[in-house]
Amino acid sequence: MPVRATKRGAERTPLHADADVVICGASFAGLAAARELLGTGARVVVVDRYEIGERQTSACAAPTPWLQHLGLGAAIRQTFGDLLVHTQREDIRYRLPWTFSTFDYRELCALLAGQGDFTFDTAKVEGITRGAVHTVHTDRGNLRAPLVVDALGWRRVLGRDVRIQPPEARLSRGLEVHPAGRGDDLELWIDPKVIRSGYGWSFPAGDEVRVGVGSFDPHDHVKDPTVELAEEVGVPPIGYQGNWIPHELRPATSEGVFFAGDSAGHCLPLTAEGIRTAFYFGMAAGRELRAVVEGRRTREQALGGYGAFSASHARAYRWLLHCQRMVGPLNDRGPLLGFVMRGVNRGWWIEYFFNRYLAVAPPQFALTSPVARSAPARAAA
Repeated sequence: MPVRATKRGAERTPLHADADVVICGASFAGLAAARELLGTGARVVVVDRYEIGERQTSACAAPTPWLQHLGLGAAIRQTFGDLLVHTQREDIRYRLPWTFSTFDYRELCALLAGQGDFTFDTAKVEGITRGAVHTVHTDRGNLRAPLVVDALGWRRVLGRDVRIQPPEARLSRGLEVHPAGRGDDLELWIDPKVIRSGYGWSFPAGDEVRVGVGSFDPHDHVKDPTVELAEEVGVPPIGYQGNWIPHELRPATSEGVFFAGDSAGHCLPLTAEGIRTAFYFGMAAGRELRAVVEGRRTREQALGGYGAFSASHARAYRWLLHCQRMVGPLNDRGPLLGFVMRGVNRGWWIEYFFNRYLAVAPPQFALTSPVARSAPARAAA
């Protein structure tokens, strides 16, 4: 398990700050929100339990256009134009209408953080006292700001609604290993021999291969299937990492607080893809924050606009969740799932489906950012 690189001993001084914006969480969603405030002159504080880029919890892959449009191309380790799917009876190769890339988490976070202008510190966020100026309570002290973002993950620390707790929760679970190795294919296993309701994956990333198993049923354990899949791929099961994965939308605002990324259930059902949606909704929250800082909106107007923006995606999320719920029953029907997947392997259908899927959180959104004028983004665009 990772050891937190938080301040200790004499370095663990009290942490107090008055700011315009406090962003809790320094991964994809939090850093994307902070990025949108560049050039406003706002006092922005970002706080996280871990150092920026310290704790990778996913296979770290995203549609290449998103990484390019955000000026994060330097973090890319490998790019794929095909998706190889293994079913019970056969292997099916899909030619994608756009490419997918694996990347280095630490490097990408550093690049994204470098596009913002904020103060960062490590602390555990414990709660919030709401008001015209909120007070965020941490284990090192209090942070005060009228605008607060919770991008801390599925625990939704700053929410007052009912807490979700695995395994009795709207969560999937995933575990992977990332040993040294190389590979040429982006691979998925949709096969009950790997996991009944879920899938396995192998994502090469330059000099390592990220192999894992995810289950849509949080009661199903995934360690043994992950070890077995790693053995099938031919890599040792070392370098474990994993996390719970939300698969249902939750309110993106609550009592004066903005929620982005996993704290709002923004991870896509079926595919468990949450990185580009964290960018997308984090940026959307950041743009509303920017409007408040610049005096173009009140906090209440910004909360309403962002909440409506997130809710407008509910139909796509429900459709993907419906497809997710079909995986287990279809796997129970023997070769039926493979038959369906082979049947849709036609150029026009693949292009239609994957482009519709990408449009849930389109990469062009990054090019409309107030900070898209920055040199890295211009070059990548």
